[in-house]
Amino acid sequence: MRIDILSAVPQLMESFFQHSILKRAQESKLVEIYIHNIRDYTNYKHAQIDDYQFGGGAGLVLMIEPLVNAIESLSEKVKYDEIIFLTPDGEMFDQKLANHLSMKENLLMICGHYKGIDQRIRDHFITKEISIGEYVLSGGELGAAVITDAICRLLPGVLNDETSALLDSFQDGLLAPPVYTRPEEFRGWKVPDVLLSGNHAKIDEWRNQQSVERTERRKGKSGRLEG
Repeated sequence: MRIDILSAVPQLMESFFQHSILKRAQESKLVEIYIHNIRDYTNYKHAQIDDYQFGGGAGLVLMIEPLVNAIESLSEKVKYDEIIFLTPDGEMFDQKLANHLSMKENLLMICGHYKGIDQRIRDHFITKEISIGEYVLSGGELGAAVITDAICRLLPGVLNDETSALLDSFQDGLLAPPVYTRPEEFRGWKVPDVLLSGNHAKIDEWRNQQSVERTERRKGKSGRLEG
């Protein structure tokens, strides 16, 4: 898989992809992640990529020309399955969408910044708009990092134990059950006996029951998980 990310502030993302699972995934050639500076594609003086919006109003907007230059330049080298715009009014990102995107070969993500991007980019180039939550961030970089992490850990070979991703929260619509490790007792707090029993059928039954109960407790009347 290849993931390209267009950003006005690429330095915000560089460290995120150089550690832990994502670093190993890239070193193993399981995924290629490229971060591109939108300023490299502008023809304006002083590397300008933003301007005031027509009609007035607070906030700057990422200009159409630098973004089109970037998209078209990259698309000459790579055929993208999806061109994604990170925006608060996009489709809510969840595990189902992560699974869907993990099946793609090439993704291009565009990080909004300032007041957003020129609407004509959304109208003519974007194939999918995604939000990681109903709140506003300074830019789409954090959203792109979250989505990349969620997708990459699903790729075969990325995790040491390939069953780990399949047992994550939300994969089957349920939250993951409680987990415990050594010591068996700490300050009088004990690990549930069933987990020490060695009876894997009973353990699986207990974990499923805990997942169901935990999910039901976290869901409100709307059916959405609540904090």
